[in-house]
Amino acid sequence: MSTSSIDHSPALDGSDCRKVTVDQSFFIRLWEDRTRGEQWVPSYDTQGLALLSDEFLRIASNNAVENGQRIFEFKAVQSGDYQLVFEKRMGWKFTAEDRRLFRIEAGPSSRT
Repeated sequence: MSTSSIDHSPALDGSDCRKVTVDQSFFIRLWEDRTRGEQWVPSYDTQGLALLSDEFLRIASNNAVENGQRIFEFKAVQSGDYQLVFEKRMGWKFTAEDRRLFRIEAGPSSRT
């Protein structure tokens, strides 16, 4: 996995890199505590990636805490390298609590 010096982004140095195939879905799972008001908000190039679904899987517990996994399903619409950024937002704050970066390398499907 190499990037040219022109395409290099220092912000992506600690990111998660995913290699995907165009028109096949892939999932991103992030922990979220809705009791605290947390919500992951994705930011991405809509020309290259499409959000197919966004669901919350609550973890069963005996108390009123609502935490679990937020499951995002995406697919690459066309080949290329894309940056997918998730910011953990709180309803009463103007800045993000946390940020997760994903580098998506979308290759053509093997079907011709």
